[in-house]
Amino acid sequence: MMLARNAESLYWIGRYVERADDMARILDVAIHQLLEDATVDVDRQARLVIQVLGLDTPSTDDLIDVWALTERVAYDKDAIGSIVDLIRSARENARGAREVTSSEMWECLNTTYNGLNDAERRARRLGPHEFLSYVKNRAAMFAGLADATLSHDDGYRYLLLGRSVERVDMTIRMLLSRAGDRVTSPSWVSVLVSAGAHDTFLRTYRGRLDAENIVEFMLVDRLFPRSVFHALRVAEHNLNDLEKRPSRVGTQAEALLLLGRARSSLEFIEPGNLLEDLQDRLLDLQDTCRAVNEAVTGQYFHVSPYVSWADARVSDSEDHMIEESEL
Repeated sequence: MMLARNAESLYWIGRYVERADDMARILDVAIHQLLEDATVDVDRQARLVIQVLGLDTPSTDDLIDVWALTERVAYDKDAIGSIVDLIRSARENARGAREVTSSEMWECLNTTYNGLNDAERRARRLGPHEFLSYVKNRAAMFAGLADATLSHDDGYRYLLLGRSVERVDMTIRMLLSRAGDRVTSPSWVSVLVSAGAHDTFLRTYRGRLDAENIVEFMLVDRLFPRSVFHALRVAEHNLNDLEKRPSRVGTQAEALLLLGRARSSLEFIEPGNLLEDLQDRLLDLQDTCRAVNEAVTGQYFHVSPYVSWADARVSDSEDHMIEESEL
């Protein structure tokens, strides 16, 4: 049996690294759009990015430009939920769970964290893309090392469970950022680019770029690993392997039931109806992610969740990141 503290550390390592990766992707695309389109309201779009990511929105008295946006989301060492803070948190969890992680995984996270200052200096000289590419590449390296050097036992399952739950949440945030746009708006393509899905989408749909196809691909595609359906299925599979108690009447853990219902709600939906009530559907899925996190924490870690990402509905004046208890 794995110690609860080690299981919790692996779960949150998966979540922290995935969130840092996805935030870097979203920010990279947003910055390119802000710099290329001279007609866009930079302050409004920057605030939208911050709100979608669930971070504290600065006072309306302060105008936010590209550099202030990058500072808040990426570089700020004192802000909860910044990319630097997420990498630091993943490293600290790995430090406390060295007996259940491989040396290569620890070295990857440690080297990534120690290289953040150099990456930031290069980015301030050459542009934010340098820093964001560094984070994305190191996150991909960590995922590969975890798959190749960690036994695919319960520890690996906790890591994948955390990564999958976070991936569902972040993919939903990508879609929420465009949910109010016109169906014909070219901005829908930014969802594909943020998820690294653009090329795969073009091959799948033969270049037919429209909102219906993009939402279908990102929500219910069975094969693309960053789709909501695929991530839900991975989370459900790993949680099912962790739930080893036999039952003749099919009684399941609360988290497993929540994941199964969410997966089923997407599996049998009519593809042509995906844009109807899209925002409500996405927010319901986001609520499910929060409920799954609380259920997993209560069942396997036996403490209240110490981090809760805010959803995209909270107002700008509310706190977007809640620290409930410490590890």
